[in-house]
Amino acid sequence: MDKGIKFKFLMENKTDNPGILAEHGLSIYIEACGKRILFDAGATDIFVKNAEMMNVDLSDVDFAVVSHGHYDHTGGFPSFCEINEKADIYIHKNAFRESYVLKDGRLYGPDDGIRWNRSQYDFMKKRLVFTDGPVRISDDICVTGTIKREDGFQPTEKFYYRDGEGNITEDDMSHEQCLVIRQPEGLYIFSGCSHTGVISAINTSKALFPGERMALLVAGMHLYSASLQIRTDVIDRIEAEQPECVMPVHCTGIEAICDLKSRLGERCIIATAGDSYNRNGDTNG
Repeated sequence: MDKGIKFKFLMENKTDNPGILAEHGLSIYIEACGKRILFDAGATDIFVKNAEMMNVDLSDVDFAVVSHGHYDHTGGFPSFCEINEKADIYIHKNAFRESYVLKDGRLYGPDDGIRWNRSQYDFMKKRLVFTDGPVRISDDICVTGTIKREDGFQPTEKFYYRDGEGNITEDDMSHEQCLVIRQPEGLYIFSGCSHTGVISAINTSKALFPGERMALLVAGMHLYSASLQIRTDVIDRIEAEQPECVMPVHCTGIEAICDLKSRLGERCIIATAGDSYNRNGDTNG
């Protein structure tokens, strides 16, 4: 097992780093186990500019992972593929569903889904590796594929898509997947939005490496509309994992972030675009 892991937030909803831009989206550059990995690519190509500012050469990325088929995690991939000519992109087979949201009794969309046009898709299609179940990249790196839902810990927000017969159907978010990296101290779990529930994401990830503990969790948790009781229950379960570090990002919600920080103290790191992390738990701009 190659020791050591470091990663950089190329995109996140917020930033306090000079020269770094933020948008509603997520993108993380990771170096671990002898691999250079891109996890998500934000909503636009802004993450490319941030990568340049952070001295990240995207042409060196070995492979990429798409957490799920929403615009704020996939919009930058066409630009990435213009820079990088070699990396496979692991994306779930259901990720290209048109995505709608329900507000005040009306459906809006399909703007929340992947926004690649036909020429962009054709340009990238040979690079796409479609997942369903788990895909083991190496002995210590795995993409989960579909996350097994655990009742009682799922976000209240729902999405919809148009099925093959043209009917609007609730999206089960089966296209959501995590990246899991094993290190000597435990598992590093990366989850984009946790639409199926962050506890489900943790449990599915741990099941791929039996007996291993969760050392670190980086996750958008989609708890911004969750009740205090739901937030408390989720944080109880996260705390029970005894992680070294939790980084709530992107769609987690300010109240949930504050709750996590209050409960976990220094073990909860509030990351922003432009931040870096290494094995020792240090962050810097």
